[in-house]
Amino acid sequence: MTTTSGDRIATLDILRGVAVMGILAMNIVSFADVPAAYLNPLAQTVAVRTGDLLVYAGNFLLVDGKMRGLFSFLFGASVLLIAERMSAGKVRRRLFWLLVFGALHFYLLWWGDVLVAYALLGFVALAFRNAGPRPLIATAVFLLAVQLFLYSAMTGWSLTLQEAMANDPSPETIQSWTQMTRDMAVPTAEHRARVLALYLGPWSGIVEHHLVDKPWFPLAGIFVLGWETLAYMLLGMAALKSGLLTGAWADRRYLKWALVCLAIALPVYLVALRFLFRSEWAVPAIFLWSFAATVPVRPLMVVAYACLIILATRRGGWLVERIAAAGKAAFSNYLGTSIVMTALFYGWGFGLFGKLGRMELALVMLAAWVVMLAWSKPWLERYRYGPLEWLWRSLTNWRLEPLRKASSLPA
Repeated sequence: MTTTSGDRIATLDILRGVAVMGILAMNIVSFADVPAAYLNPLAQTVAVRTGDLLVYAGNFLLVDGKMRGLFSFLFGASVLLIAERMSAGKVRRRLFWLLVFGALHFYLLWWGDVLVAYALLGFVALAFRNAGPRPLIATAVFLLAVQLFLYSAMTGWSLTLQEAMANDPSPETIQSWTQMTRDMAVPTAEHRARVLALYLGPWSGIVEHHLVDKPWFPLAGIFVLGWETLAYMLLGMAALKSGLLTGAWADRRYLKWALVCLAIALPVYLVALRFLFRSEWAVPAIFLWSFAATVPVRPLMVVAYACLIILATRRGGWLVERIAAAGKAAFSNYLGTSIVMTALFYGWGFGLFGKLGRMELALVMLAAWVVMLAWSKPWLERYRYGPLEWLWRSLTNWRLEPLRKASSLPA
C-alpha cells in the first residue's frame, strides 16, 4: 500500500477509517440508552447480562478513549496538512464552518457531538503549526498533566461528597451529589422515566432540551476534556512530522513502538477494569479508574494502535481500500452515523431507545460498519469527495466545488 495517493496520505485515510468506525463502538451506547450507561454498565435500561458486561470489558480495554484519541491525533495532523496547503485565514474559515456543523449536530440531533470542541481547539492547535516535534510533545505532556490534575480533583471531591452523604447531608450536599452522579450512577426510576420520555418523545422536545436545558454543554465539555483533546492534536502533529503517521517508518520500528506502548498501557487498563468491577462502578471509582488513571497511558495506546494498523495494512487489499474510503468520507460517516442512529433509537424514528443491551448494540454497530464500508468506496469512485466533505469545502471556499469526477461525467 503506497503511503500517498495524489495529494493525500493513504495511511491517514486508513487510520481515519478505523477511527470513525471504532468511535461508534462506544458512542452507540450514548445513542441508545440513558447517558449513565456509557460509563456504568449497570445503568443500562434492560436487565444486565454476563454478555453485556463482557462487551463493556472489551470496549473499556480496547476501544474506550483510544478511538477518540486516534481521531484527535488525526485531526491535529489534518490541521497541520491543511495549514501547509491553505492560508491561515482559509484554515480558520474551515474551522468556523466545522463549528457551525458541530453546533447544528448538537442542538438539532445528538448531545454527544465532538465537532464543536474540535473546531474551537483547532484554532488553538493552528498556532502550533510551525513547532517542532519536541516542543509539541512537551506541550502535550503539560496539557495531559493538567487533565490528570483536574480528574484527580474530581475524584477527591466525589469522595468528600460521598462521605458527607453518609452523615446527615445538607440540602446543598444532596444537590451537589445528585448533579455529580446523575450521568454516572444507576439512575433512579424517576430520572430514568424522564430520560426515556424525552428521547422517545417528539424531535422538537429533544431540540428544546438541548437549547434550553443544555445550551452550554459543548463548552463545558471542552473544559472537562479539552486539555487532553488538545494534547492529542499536538501529538498528532508531532507524529506526522516524525513520519509515524505517514507510514515512513520501518516495520521493525513500528512493531517495537507498538509492543513497548502496549506493555506499559495495557496492565494499567487491566488494573482499572478490575477495580471498576470490584467497586460496582461507584462514582469515585469511575472518576479514579475510568478517568484519572488512564490519562497517562491512553496516548501510548493510541500510538500502539496507529503502529499496528499501519503494519497490518501495508500490503493493501480490498478491505484496506474500503477502510481508506471510509476514512476519506469520515466527516460524512460521522454525521451520517448520528442521523441513522438517532433515527433508529429516538422516538421520532423507530423508538428503540432503552430497549437493547450491549450485546444487541454490538450487532447494530457491526451492521453500521458494513454500511460504511459498502457505500464509501463506490461513492468516491464517482465523486471527488464525500457529500458532507463537499459541502464543507464549498462553504469554506464560498463557491460550489465540482463534485463528480471528470471520468464519470456523461460524454
